[in-house]
Amino acid sequence: MKISTQIFTVLLFFFLGLSNLAAKDVALITGQVKDQKGESLPFVNVALVEAQTGTLITGAVTNDSGEFLIETARSGKVQLMVSSIGFQTFKSEEFEIKVGSNKEFGIISIEEEAGNLEEVTVRSTRPDIIVEADKTTINVEGTVMADGNTALDVIGRSPGVYVDENDNINLNGRPGVTVMINDRQTYMSANDLANFLRSMPADNIKSIEIINNPTSKFDAEGTAGVINIKLKKNNMDGMFGNIQTGGMYNGIYGPNAGIALNVKKGKWTNAANLNYNEFNFLNDISINRNFQLDEGISNFDQSSEITTINKSLFFNGGSDYQINDKHSVGISIQASDYKGENDGKSFTEIDNPGTEDLFFLRSNNEGESQNKRIFGNFHYVGLLDTLGTKFTTDVDYTKMKSNASSLLSNNRWINENENGAARDYILTLNEMDYNIFTAKVDFTKPLGKGRILETGLKGSWVKSDNELDLSKAIEEEPFEQDPNSNKFIYEENVLAAYATYKSKFSEKVSYQVGLRTEYSDITGNSVTLERVDKQNYIDLFPSFFVQQQVSKDYQIVYNANRRINRPNYRLLNPFIFYIDPLTTEQGNPYLRPQYSNNLEMNHVVKGQYQFTLGYSLTTDVFQQIFTQDEETRTTTTYTANLDKSQNWNFRAMIPVEIRKWWNTSNMVQVNNARWKSMIGDALLDVSQTSLTLRTQHTFNLPAGFRGELMAMYIGPSQYGQASIKGFGWVDAGISKNLMKDKLSITVNGTDLFRTQVINAAVQFDNIDTQFQQYRSNQGVRFTLRYKFAKGENFKISNSSGSTEERNRLDN
Repeated sequence: MKISTQIFTVLLFFFLGLSNLAAKDVALITGQVKDQKGESLPFVNVALVEAQTGTLITGAVTNDSGEFLIETARSGKVQLMVSSIGFQTFKSEEFEIKVGSNKEFGIISIEEEAGNLEEVTVRSTRPDIIVEADKTTINVEGTVMADGNTALDVIGRSPGVYVDENDNINLNGRPGVTVMINDRQTYMSANDLANFLRSMPADNIKSIEIINNPTSKFDAEGTAGVINIKLKKNNMDGMFGNIQTGGMYNGIYGPNAGIALNVKKGKWTNAANLNYNEFNFLNDISINRNFQLDEGISNFDQSSEITTINKSLFFNGGSDYQINDKHSVGISIQASDYKGENDGKSFTEIDNPGTEDLFFLRSNNEGESQNKRIFGNFHYVGLLDTLGTKFTTDVDYTKMKSNASSLLSNNRWINENENGAARDYILTLNEMDYNIFTAKVDFTKPLGKGRILETGLKGSWVKSDNELDLSKAIEEEPFEQDPNSNKFIYEENVLAAYATYKSKFSEKVSYQVGLRTEYSDITGNSVTLERVDKQNYIDLFPSFFVQQQVSKDYQIVYNANRRINRPNYRLLNPFIFYIDPLTTEQGNPYLRPQYSNNLEMNHVVKGQYQFTLGYSLTTDVFQQIFTQDEETRTTTTYTANLDKSQNWNFRAMIPVEIRKWWNTSNMVQVNNARWKSMIGDALLDVSQTSLTLRTQHTFNLPAGFRGELMAMYIGPSQYGQASIKGFGWVDAGISKNLMKDKLSITVNGTDLFRTQVINAAVQFDNIDTQFQQYRSNQGVRFTLRYKFAKGENFKISNSSGSTEERNRLDN
């Protein structure tokens, strides 16, 4: 047994010993929340409070059917409170509970608020971050940071999440995150996903769920965990919406505008939003490379400036019909149109050992790209009995088509003779389209006494067609096709089945065990090279969770699972893409899936404080590899499978209420990553312990102003061959409501001190490269939003109250 495994085992049993596994009974409180028309109300807050003091004991949120279940080890006189925006708060009569008892409320009917927008006020008192046993929920709705920002901005500020300079989303120091929208997977590459999330305004988001170790119910894809974006949904009769406009300046001005509309009448619920956004940035890059030649060291000193203009149009809409109180159907549609322009200029100075001559290279890379994506979903939810037996089905279809073109122009000369420079050109044309069809069914069966069985089937069928056309020219001669041009067709079919069973060892200790089986059939066809690569495999993905209620204020969750990351279709394409004449990116058709085995202990204190210890072992790790050719003095990057990586992680989330008007959410994370693998003839064996600090402050200021400030620091870290220096940044925002809360003005500042600079180095085998990048993160964003309503209306005030009070209401 490895030393790291021994240490983890000792720690596991140590915490088990501390937790005191003695079992005691709990009281169960159940019921279902409906409106006056008898329609079930999902996402309603249900709180159990002490009768005399009103102090929160525990709570729950109703499911899609409006049902709730509360477990508590508390005894005494209590009351039940039910609250939701647009509805009058329900407060039960005082009743007494004791361990082992059950309290059935049946159907609780709550009444809608009556009156005009100016007359009814519902306080927005929910905390920004809610710590739960199996996930962390970040409530985005109503925050200053949400106004004017994008979905990618907000995800990057979530606990444990970091979006790197290449738009890869990392969770707890690990790449391989699965991003979902309303519980549905996005199926996009890192770059496509980043562009898509940039086109989605954060104001459309209700909350973001961070799930570090998902159960077997989730797709096994994603070795680092799951990020689930929950979009807003209207539960009241009437029409509500907003219109917004604004822009951002970070060296380049980028405007944005949008409109959102929600309409509910009777059994129909409809929502739609349309947004236009420009995300522009200036990318300053400096690269210094040393090549070891027989005569000595040749140094390349390169500086680049890349101007990127991104324009996106995003639509999201949906319609749901409540057939009756047990059955509903619905559809949802997402569509986006992304256009990008790049203008990159670079200058490289090259010295050569044994001569005083200096070689110079000036390159200009101009490119355009367009990406069109449409997603459609049909879903059905059926309740088969009053016990909560549920059957759901989803059918999804995604189609995306993109094309890109770039012209790389190069001037080469010696010493001062730029007028006599030799010129050459590289033209790249890339067209790609993919189609994804998925279908799944899920069945949930409560078996009584807290036992629940869940089963499901899913199939996904992916096909992509990628054509890369390269051509080159020297001086004014005509372009000739390069042999590295390639047409690549990728097909991936995955069939999956899962089952999970939830029960209790005792009234104090519950567990959930699950198993997911997936069959993968993958074919990569390089038409140009006449090469077909096939992969067929069956994998088992078990998961195991134990939740222990040590006391009313302390619980521990232990979990373990196994997950997979399949290589992206683009990475499998044996293409060669020119970044500049000295640097190329290459595909790898021999990439294998990577697998991770994860263990985690999560300690939750008073429903707010979270202390987590985790360990992950990943085999066949995806990693970007750098190689150098000393003879041609060129650098090639590609993605390869490293043997393994190990990751230890400790994370603490500590909210602090400094004043009634000043609340903070703080995170401390210590991460140790080790990489070990042979790369060519050299052994990579490196490790790094990194510290991440994050603090977010929310202020309710005089005269109705609200402010937020977020500071983050990421310590030195290691990613395969690359060592990255520590860096940090500060974001801030302020907002003000006018016209009786109908009009809001928000100003956000990002990277206030221009410190989000990436400094990295690769010193491995014959590679000696230093790299610095700044992507004009410093900027200011302005947003003006007008809200309108017709029907049963409401408004949200800016009161924050205490932490316990914020837990009682759902905004």
